[in-house]
Amino acid sequence: MSQTEHTTSYYAASANPSPERPPLRGNTQTDVCIIGAGFTGISAGLFLAEQGFKVTVLESARVGWGASGRNGGQIVNSYSRDIDVIERTTSPEHAALLGQMAFEGARIIRERVAQYNIQCDLKDGGIFAALTDKQLGHLEQQQRLWERYGNDQLSLLDQSALAQRVGSSRYVGGLLDMSGGHIHPLNLVLGEAAALESLGGVIHEQSAAIRVEQGQQPVVHTAEGQVTARFVIVAGNAYLGNLIPQLAAKSMPCGTQVITTEVLDAQLAHSLLPEDDCVEDCNYLLDYYRLTADRRLVYGGGVSYGARDPANIEALIRPNMLKTFPQLENVKIDYAWTGNFLLTLSRLPQVGRLGDNIYYSQGCSGHGVTYTHLAGKIVAEALRGQAERFDAFASLPHYPFPGGRLLRVPFTAMGAWYYQMRDKFGF
Repeated sequence: MSQTEHTTSYYAASANPSPERPPLRGNTQTDVCIIGAGFTGISAGLFLAEQGFKVTVLESARVGWGASGRNGGQIVNSYSRDIDVIERTTSPEHAALLGQMAFEGARIIRERVAQYNIQCDLKDGGIFAALTDKQLGHLEQQQRLWERYGNDQLSLLDQSALAQRVGSSRYVGGLLDMSGGHIHPLNLVLGEAAALESLGGVIHEQSAAIRVEQGQQPVVHTAEGQVTARFVIVAGNAYLGNLIPQLAAKSMPCGTQVITTEVLDAQLAHSLLPEDDCVEDCNYLLDYYRLTADRRLVYGGGVSYGARDPANIEALIRPNMLKTFPQLENVKIDYAWTGNFLLTLSRLPQVGRLGDNIYYSQGCSGHGVTYTHLAGKIVAEALRGQAERFDAFASLPHYPFPGGRLLRVPFTAMGAWYYQMRDKFGF
């Protein structure tokens, strides 16, 4: 399969019809040129098009080809590092703004789905599942923290209550967030792209940006054309490569693996997740899973630092699935795939400007479905001169990985091994 076509995922196999957009050829002018047609880029483009901006999106492959079309499909609130970490990282004023925004991405998704009638199998309800009493204690603290910032849809579940929603004996309890939920992520971004085009936005697929000229009117070059714009938004995330070297230096692509079962018997599927919630556990190297609309179990986890593709994804993930649901021992796996997300050392997003007219957001650190929708909105606000919320994200520090690009993979893998041991032994 071409490296510019969708991966062999369940999502690609079940995607809604979507046109192939022609590559950019020749020169064009626009108000805003966006690099990357994933959630961040499409979200920003849609907000800007709604405000009357002329928007051109350049995508190296297909809409949603990267993490936006390969992830676990879970609507998980807040950030990869929670609001209490942010409170210790930035000023009280910025922390308050970031806390207020922690649940906005999920609202944006639901608003988009309703406004543009996007068919993406949206379901409400997400569970954080605790494997130890210590993890359950952390979930109690998380509930108090999130309620302090306005999330009133949380319920702490003891072991018995969790067993009513998750058919596994692994957990001692959990936290239910009814403002969380799950979607078919590729269909969501395809629907948002169609909405952008309905407002006059233009998307060019197979049009990788190969050079960005900075200046009063930046120019983005592709192999066969160029776009001159008032503003540029860099939204390539883990697939940006070295296009903007100063962004690549402080982030690292990482891979995660996902498998999807064959269609399950209705009774078996119901026994796994009776309320059709999505679930992620509380380990540092966590597992996550949910049911699809056609009764398959999507199960993901694992991290490969440096974004190497494992030789046998099913062999890595299936044992974890069977630890959770041993009753699936004889169930066949129909799909297995990997995809990259962008990790930052702080696990917090990196947001900022290059000069006066090039904006970027990157580094969701595995927590991107909701954050990217929020990121699109705050970048769009900043372009319109309303930068307070953008600046709150920009205030978060950007740290280089120890050892630079050469040693970031082994150093990070060593750190992950340490936390994996903590997960394993419960300390």
